[in-house]
Amino acid sequence: MSDEERKAKIARSITEALPTPEEIRDDWGRMIVDTVLPDGVWSRPGLSQRERSLITIAALTALYRPNELRPHVRRGLSNGLSKAEISEVIMQMAVYGGFPVAVEGMHIAHDVFNEQDD
Repeated sequence: MSDEERKAKIARSITEALPTPEEIRDDWGRMIVDTVLPDGVWSRPGLSQRERSLITIAALTALYRPNELRPHVRRGLSNGLSKAEISEVIMQMAVYGGFPVAVEGMHIAHDVFNEQDD
């Protein structure tokens, strides 16, 4: 499989998971692949995948992005974060982002943890 085919496959899997208008699906997928995965910010040296997951969970919690937080909690678990570490970073966001965003983050983490336990 060529690099372009690999990127197209990744882009399609991402856009199938996101509500994306068909008219821009391929362009949106390419933009995500080029800026985020697999050759974008997540592959830069300097931070591990685990550390990037922790930072992303914190940012998405503080910014109140529940639709994005859910898959990133899953990704954090697969990148080696413990449930306790994810819960701690969300609790930390209560101070910096406000209690309402942290409460929502805890709800999402709880749901994802329960999915993982099933």
